[in-house]
Amino acid sequence: MLQNIRDNSTGWISKSIIGLIVVLFAFTGFDAILGSTSNSNNAAKVNGEEITLDALAEAKNLQRRQLLQQFGKDFDASLIDDALLSEAALKGLISRKLLVQAADQSGFAFSSALIDQFILLAPEFQVDGKFNADRFDQVIRQMGYTRLQFRQMIEQEMRTGQLRAGIAATTFVTEQEAQAFADLERQTRDFAMLTIKPGLDKVTVTDEEAKAYYSDNASEFLTPEQIVVEYIELDKKAFFDQVAVDDAALQEMYQAEIANLAEQRHAAHILFEVSGEVTDAQAKAAAQSAIERINAGEDFAVVAKEMSDDIGSAEQGGDLGFAAKGVYEPAFEDALYALEKEQVSVPVRTDYGWHVIKLLDVQAADIPTFASLKEKLSQDLKTQEVEQRFVEAVRDLESAAYESADLQQPASELGLEIKVSEPFGREGLDGLFANRQVLQAAFSTEVLEEGANSTAIELDPETTVVLRVKEHKRPEPIDFAEVSTQIREQLIAKRAIEQARSQGEALLSSLQEGKASVEQAQQETWQVVEAATRGQENIDPEVLQALFKMPKPEAGAAKFAGLNLGNGDYVVVRLTGVNAADVSLNGSELKQYRDILASRAGQVDFNAFLQQLELDAKIQRF
Repeated sequence: MLQNIRDNSTGWISKSIIGLIVVLFAFTGFDAILGSTSNSNNAAKVNGEEITLDALAEAKNLQRRQLLQQFGKDFDASLIDDALLSEAALKGLISRKLLVQAADQSGFAFSSALIDQFILLAPEFQVDGKFNADRFDQVIRQMGYTRLQFRQMIEQEMRTGQLRAGIAATTFVTEQEAQAFADLERQTRDFAMLTIKPGLDKVTVTDEEAKAYYSDNASEFLTPEQIVVEYIELDKKAFFDQVAVDDAALQEMYQAEIANLAEQRHAAHILFEVSGEVTDAQAKAAAQSAIERINAGEDFAVVAKEMSDDIGSAEQGGDLGFAAKGVYEPAFEDALYALEKEQVSVPVRTDYGWHVIKLLDVQAADIPTFASLKEKLSQDLKTQEVEQRFVEAVRDLESAAYESADLQQPASELGLEIKVSEPFGREGLDGLFANRQVLQAAFSTEVLEEGANSTAIELDPETTVVLRVKEHKRPEPIDFAEVSTQIREQLIAKRAIEQARSQGEALLSSLQEGKASVEQAQQETWQVVEAATRGQENIDPEVLQALFKMPKPEAGAAKFAGLNLGNGDYVVVRLTGVNAADVSLNGSELKQYRDILASRAGQVDFNAFLQQLELDAKIQRF
């Protein structure tokens, strides 16, 4: 068809059709391409604000690290479903974006001084109890932030936290509600329970019944599907022996390393904020008044504690600790670095008001010798070279595996050994073949049915494998004789459980209708429990849950309920009494219950607020 169009494109009809296609393309396809291109680096947009793919990748990595920390070093990271992780991470980023936007609209804000104070006092950034700029840079670099990005993130977290607290704080719980909740929590119940166990010895299964079950459920009695795979493994650690470094490169790295070291300055300040109630001139005049008091002999720390609007540092006499360049705002920093030790500045203006700054101490940069850093630098340089070589080797492995009909060529080109696995099924084996990505690749259509090599599978940042199926053992029927005992046991258990349930339900019905008395129902002994709590020990939680859902019995009567337990037992419950907690709460207990209820209700309110934000927002996922 395309050739016909080309051959006949000289006619006026063809030109008209082509012209129409161009016009339609201009109005539809071109816009679509532009839209696709403009959003190619975005994961979503929330009310027009972008969430980038880089931000999504970072959020996924953070969640993955949190899961690994939660479950321990032995947790198999391959069990984490990447699609679910992406969805959870994107949902979290969208919620965060909505909350930041809501905080902006509501006018929530934090001063730069408070953010500085948070950074300076955070234990994660301190060494020997003092803020350390190198430690600060190291930590935020590991988190993937620059200094500016980290400050912005902290500021957003503070404002959204303020928004969350503001919503949660509107929840009100009365003393009566707290007392009623406590009464329910402390309520006890008198009951008895009759357990009817499956009578395995009372059930028989004939050969004919077992054979019939075998025939009707043939798919349950097959040998497991198994495969044997060949694989080659690329290990980053193997490249370290292939890399050598020279002193010239190490000297270059050393100079770069020490170039980042700088002195730190120990500052204190007194802040006078400019607000709706305090003009710029008034704040500056107050700053000048503080300077006059200090020059007259008053202690800087005393004046700071009395006059400073920076709540965080005022209690410490304005002390901000040690910090290197890049932590404070430029105007503040310029003034600080112009001071001599123990000198006090003139009033300094920033976006948040007027500061009086004192330089308490100067800590010179501690520059290590080349000899002390040589081993570390050598390792770093090797690591960089190995990383580059490993990336290239993975690319070569991917290409060779795709182009080859087996693993011989990629193994030969990269000097790798072809290994062979033990037989395993879709549930996998220990070690390498417990990895979900490996199992998915091994049992994929391309590898299992079409006999292709797998793609390069990244097990972790240091290990990549390629595999192919060497042998495929398909499921086969198992002889009845091998499974007859298993089938009989299965049928006996099933029928015994059904009989126990049927017997229990019949007894329960008779008790509820008054056709049988408790005494007549004593085929087995009733277990009597008085004043049972919601967390009563030695009672199955399922029984307790059913017990505390039962309505209060009338005087002189009892209420009955029945339930199946997971082990096959059927339990009849007889509720005879509900005991109110006849204890009044003291002040601290009452506050504790009110706080619990308020926290729960506040979280419900906040979730409802967030859901409404999502409903009202324009959210685009790409």
